[in-house]
Amino acid sequence: MSRSLMSKFLTVRQGDVERWTLNDPAARNALSDSMVVDLFEACLRAKADPSLRVVVLTGAAGAFCAGGSLGHFAGAIGQPLEPGADDPLVAANRAFGDVLHALCELPQLLVCAVDGAAMGGGFGLVCCADHVMATRRSVFATPEVTLGLPPAQIAPFVWARLGDALARQCLLQGRRLDAQAAQQHGLVDELVDDAALEAALGQTLQRLRQAAPSAVAATKQLLGRLRWKMPDLRDEAALAFASALRGREASAGLAAFAARRPAPWAGGDPA
Repeated sequence: MSRSLMSKFLTVRQGDVERWTLNDPAARNALSDSMVVDLFEACLRAKADPSLRVVVLTGAAGAFCAGGSLGHFAGAIGQPLEPGADDPLVAANRAFGDVLHALCELPQLLVCAVDGAAMGGGFGLVCCADHVMATRRSVFATPEVTLGLPPAQIAPFVWARLGDALARQCLLQGRRLDAQAAQQHGLVDELVDDAALEAALGQTLQRLRQAAPSAVAATKQLLGRLRWKMPDLRDEAALAFASALRGREASAGLAAFAARRPAPWAGGDPA
């Protein structure tokens, strides 16, 4: 294990497989800035390691990932940026976009083993995987727009994984998918009983080893070129997210969420 048990990002190497665990159960494994850095650095190490064949990304204690943690940026919510100042929110959001790209560019097979909720940025992580396993109790959603925020960095990855129609339902409406629906729509490849994830993962890893590592890497590189014929939106997405977080809608939406009441725009009668 490359981190202590107190770390919020754990890596464990077993032969030619490395397991990465998001390990902040109290926050439902929401991605802090330090976890984003750790995940990006793990991607760089993996990319340079030809002996590694499979990466398994999972979450601790019955949750996959609750999305991004606002952490020490909470004080910026609803607060306009001073003229001429660099916005740290932009850099932080761009860093998560870098992680998503790095995951997609891994030469190894990437397996997401989901048990519990994969929300927001966690949904985006799942969309980067080559193979997605999920327990029946797992749920998937991108609720950002209901909070007054754009799901900016994950949008291209959700769109690429789900296609335009379903991506619009998820990204623009915050549609929630249970595990069965996620499998029906192609987000989840393998659905397992809640207590059977580890056993099923072992069987899946055995099957994935049938694929030659260099052939996998070459094929993923070709598939990546197809994926990224669309423009790189990381900078634009970071600016959009930062601007929204400093705006009135995010302030009102996040306050409503914390108070467990409807957002102000959700209470109007239909025309």
